[in-house]
Amino acid sequence: QVQLVESGGGLVQAGGSLRLSCAASGSIFSISAMGWYRQAPGKQRELVARITNGGSTNYADSVKGRFTISRDNAKNTVYLQMNGLKPEDTAVYYCNAVRYGDGRDYVYWGQGTQVTVSS
Repeated sequence: QVQLVESGGGLVQAGGSLRLSCAASGSIFSISAMGWYRQAPGKQRELVARITNGGSTNYADSVKGRFTISRDNAKNTVYLQMNGLKPEDTAVYYCNAVRYGDGRDYVYWGQGTQVTVSS
């Protein structure tokens, strides 16, 4: 099992910045990738950014150049630095981890943190 605890959400004006944190605990030794997803009201959950154990990253087109995902292996924590926030970035942001074991991938989610961007 992997436990994920997010923090850092809040209310910010358009153009502002926020940094989300996701601390992982439990069976973290076999985590292959971690990422951030978001879900706005009435919309499907979508990938925002992802980082693998090898350090490879990928981003949604809508956040490229504004958001940066990073990790601190010593703290078992993944961060999402969000700059140039727009009202359309408003959503609940969820941390995600994928762990490989028993021949399959296990997917874990955090509880979510609200990000609200006012215009």
